[in-house]
Amino acid sequence: MKELRIGMVGYKFMGKAHSNAYRALPMFFPDQALKPKLSVICGRDEVGVKQAANQFGWAESETDWNKLVQRDDIDLIDINAPSNAHKDIALAAAKAGKHIFCEKPLALTLADSREMLHAAEQAGIKHMVGYNYRFSPAVQLAKKLIDSGRLGQIYHFRAWFLQDWILDPSFPLVWRLQKDIAGSGSHGDLGAHLIDLAHFLVGEMKEVIGMSETFIKERPLASEMTGLSAKGSMEGPKGPVTVDDATLFMSRFVNGAMGSFESTRFAAGHRSTNSFEINGGKGSVKFDFERMNELEVYFTDDDEDVQGFRRVLATDAAHAYSEAWWPAGHTIGFEHTFTHEMLEMLNAIHEDRQPSPNFSDGVKCQEVLEAVERSVEERRWVSISEM
Repeated sequence: MKELRIGMVGYKFMGKAHSNAYRALPMFFPDQALKPKLSVICGRDEVGVKQAANQFGWAESETDWNKLVQRDDIDLIDINAPSNAHKDIALAAAKAGKHIFCEKPLALTLADSREMLHAAEQAGIKHMVGYNYRFSPAVQLAKKLIDSGRLGQIYHFRAWFLQDWILDPSFPLVWRLQKDIAGSGSHGDLGAHLIDLAHFLVGEMKEVIGMSETFIKERPLASEMTGLSAKGSMEGPKGPVTVDDATLFMSRFVNGAMGSFESTRFAAGHRSTNSFEINGGKGSVKFDFERMNELEVYFTDDDEDVQGFRRVLATDAAHAYSEAWWPAGHTIGFEHTFTHEMLEMLNAIHEDRQPSPNFSDGVKCQEVLEAVERSVEERRWVSISEM
């Protein structure tokens, strides 16, 4: 089995998720032509990244991503650093001829994401963007039902991604709440996943109209940050929150379907409710990632006395990826979506094709994100073609 030598920039929440995915691939998908080799992990904090290398199983650690990108013994650069670092690392990696996996959002701006796509295409490398929720077996089942025509013409896509982790006004000003680092708040962090799922399942959008709000205008400065947790004091200095806390928007799809989207970090009781419902002429599906192994399915041609939503448990061999894991009825979790994601990346490199989703999908998502932001600012419908 040929090895794919990986250099990863980022070592915290997503760094752990990606490391786990690479390590799981050879065990659960042993017939793949490429085997990931955890060569070098990179981060600015020398002590922290060395600890991560030991914990996650990387051969070496590095504090300078420029040096990492230039190494001849690296084939793929995995970028899961904060969003403001994506562009520079990706451009350098493309110039060095490395394949790239980049977490979403692809960049802080549409212009930057287009520049990244152009650089990757010019370099002739393989490029992928991290929309891991596509890779849930139940979501793959929804895709199958839509593409096969079993739901008929699609009329509605409605989706919501609800969290409550910054509900407390004393929660510190982490980097995800700063526009110059994160790009946007719940809209770009959570809403981007909904937009990609809509593109994946229903198709491209034609126009959007939206509204957003920042409920807590300033927060204590963070003294320590790890993943989605942080420490700070209400007695200490504060800084402005420069992103949205919640965004809602409506859309019209190119194929005539209507869409509604809601993303917020202020929904008490919702730890991570990532859900969608799709209604078609012949049936409907409902998905909630908090019950990620299940898809609720309804068909209009069922006998009248048994009509209703049925719960389909997407864990047996009829469903995507399931044959690699556990016996039917034995569920999988959040971390498995990253393994499936990395499987797609490695297969695409071996098969000499672009993986899906790739930087082109990242650009399309960014077009919608910025169209919604323009709509909020100008209080009008905005066509995606304007972007």
